[in-house]
Amino acid sequence: MEIKINGIAADITLESEKTIGEIMAGVQQWLDNTSTTAGIYISGLEIDGKENEHSTLDMAFEYPLDSISSINIKTSTWAELMLMALFELRNDLDYWDTQNKEDRQQNRQRWEQSARAVFLQRQEPNLFQMILAALEERELAISKTDLNGILSERIREIENPSQEISALKPITEEIAKRLEDMPLDMQTGKDLKAAETITLFSGLTEKIFRLIFLFSHFGTDIKSIQLDSINGSEQQSLSGSIEEFKAALKELITAYENKDTVLVGDLAEYELAPRLRSLTSALCNIKYGEKAE
Repeated sequence: MEIKINGIAADITLESEKTIGEIMAGVQQWLDNTSTTAGIYISGLEIDGKENEHSTLDMAFEYPLDSISSINIKTSTWAELMLMALFELRNDLDYWDTQNKEDRQQNRQRWEQSARAVFLQRQEPNLFQMILAALEERELAISKTDLNGILSERIREIENPSQEISALKPITEEIAKRLEDMPLDMQTGKDLKAAETITLFSGLTEKIFRLIFLFSHFGTDIKSIQLDSINGSEQQSLSGSIEEFKAALKELITAYENKDTVLVGDLAEYELAPRLRSLTSALCNIKYGEKAE
């Protein structure tokens, strides 16, 4: 039997495999364990030159090999699959809004069982739960309009992380300034403003970490990038700066939960604000697959 991957003959010798699923499991394991194919997933299947007639790949797993002469396993990158899932869901939301409640419920249930929903659940569990809550119209769930905005934001991040990080620069400066003001805010009883600063900072940090992942996914050598340390005395690697930023962030969360206002203020003003500026500045100089300028 001939086995191809993306239309190219694969050097795969069958041993005890009896089903398509056993072959595909071996191919996915190879993709997962090979550095040059990290972040690549099986996304489609052709059997004897025809697209998989089964509704999902899972249903094709039990297909016996003795009844076919060739298979072509298609693969896609994480970014390609995520974009597909986000685009399709955003388009579905617009369509579902034109339907009655019963039809929307049936479509939502079908979506939960789809390959794109399973991919989202595995790769972005927090986003998946947010989507599910909105589709089920649970109490306190975000609105469909807000969900559409989040999906569009995630699409922009994947399509052009460089542009997205550049757009964050003024927001980063604003939040860094708020972090510097936190000690005074807490000393003067502006607890609501301080809590709002933490919330805004948390959301910004999550976005920055998503963009860092995307830069790496598109080939940027994070380990090779150097940036100025926060005290200006020497340079350090971007990866080292990220780890220090994470450590300071973890310490801030612990101090905030323990109501240690002095430590929260010190960390916000002297650790996180300058690190936030330095990290964002370094990321703004990165292009796809390139080192910092």
